Formats: sequence, C-alpha cells, structure tokens
Amino acid sequence: MGEYATFGDIAVDLGDDHVATVEIRRGPNNFFSHAMIASIADALEALDEEPRARAVLFCSEGKHFCAGADFGGHDRAVVDEGGRHLYDHAVRIFAAGKPIVAAIQGAAVGGGLGLALVADFRVAAPEARFSANFSRLGFHHGFGLSVTLPRLVGSQRAMDVLYTGRRIKGEEALAMGLCDHLVPLDTLRDRARELAAEVASSAPLAVQSIRKTLRGDLADQIAAATRRERWEQERLQTTNDWKEGVAAMSERREPNFTAS
Repeated sequence: MGEYATFGDIAVDLGDDHVATVEIRRGPNNFFSHAMIASIADALEALDEEPRARAVLFCSEGKHFCAGADFGGHDRAVVDEGGRHLYDHAVRIFAAGKPIVAAIQGAAVGGGLGLALVADFRVAAPEARFSANFSRLGFHHGFGLSVTLPRLVGSQRAMDVLYTGRRIKGEEALAMGLCDHLVPLDTLRDRARELAAEVASSAPLAVQSIRKTLRGDLADQIAAATRRERWEQERLQTTNDWKEGVAAMSERREPNFTAS
C-alpha cells in the first residue's frame, strides 16, 4: 500500500499484510522530544481509525532506537504552546488500541526506554542496550516507567535497573524480559514485522478485545504515575546533583554527587 501519512518526524506506511509501520525519522540518534511524542500519539490515534491496520511495527531509522534526551540540544521543551505536557501525549500513546511490536536497535535510553516499553512485544538485536540512566543524571525516571518496568520485569529487577542506571545489553535484556526475541541486527526489522504480521493474521476485533482486557486500566495508571514522576523531576531539577549529572554526562566522566 505504501506511505500512508506523516506526522512530524513520524512516517506511517501501510502494508498488504495489515501491518502499519510507524517509523521515527530523527536519525541517527532519534533523540526524545515533546514534538516526537506528540507525533507518535497522533499517528497511533489515526491508525485506530484505519481498519486496514491490525497491528503496528514500531521502529526507528538510524543507529539507535531512541538515545534519550539531547541535553546539549535546543529541543528540550516539555510543555507546548497550548500547555500540554509531554506526558499528556504519553498517556495518549498508552491509550491507543492496536497491538504494537517494537524493533530495538542500538540504544533505548532514558525516555527511549520508556518509549520501548509502550509496545506489547520487543524484538531486539544483541547490540541493543537498554538503560534507565536517570539516577546517573541526578534525576527521577519518567514516561510511566514506575508502572511499565516492574510490570514487565518484576519489582526487584526494576529497582536494579532504576537505582543503578546501568546499561543492559541484548542477551541480559532477553533473560530478564526486557525484550521478547533477540535476532541478528540485519534481520531485526524483518523478524519484528513477521511477529506483527502473525498478530495481524488473527481476528482483529478479538485481538483488540483481548488486549484491552489484559492491559486493563494501564493508561489511567500511566496518567497517575506520570503526575508523580513529573513532580519529582521538577523538584530534582533544582538540585546541584542534577547539574552535576548533566555536566558529567556531557564531559564523559564519572559524576561527583553531593546529595545537595
């Protein structure tokens, strides 16, 4: 069927297999931004109204799935001119109705990890690395990770990931449940699409109904979690540890936190 629509930096293609490809085109790093999250929400809501789309392949061009926020760049606003916070659009993404398979290459870091956990399934390459690096920045995690991460890997592993901020490569990610399949990088997109097509081959109304039952009030949980996460983030952004964390990352050195 070819290209269906574009939403900012998000391109949507519809395939004859009833799989819609939603691709982030902010390569090579696909940095996290308010505009990008709003565009993803717009794309998924449009696909909810498209009967030809029964499943979504969520992917990114370039080296990384989403390398987190670009703290050295200029695209750091979290509230738009209409007063809508980035997390308002995150809730819209979680409320979308079609099943999603994500293809993860390179980094899924910070907000990029939160975005990866939107999907029902994740297919990753061994070179992929997952990281909730917020604590290494003197910051609180966001994008509903308070809900999605323990839901996926359990509370103990979620504490490990969030407290340490360490990088988790593909093999460990598979073992702990952060991804569902691990395949060579050159077959990543094909395998993810194959899984999405398998989902799309089932009765679409039944799949969406099952998904709604299994997810329950997830979108409402995300709304509540992001309100708390936002409050903590705004509080911690006034601290010296936040300044030190960002500076250390920019200078590629170990941070020297002072609990102030």
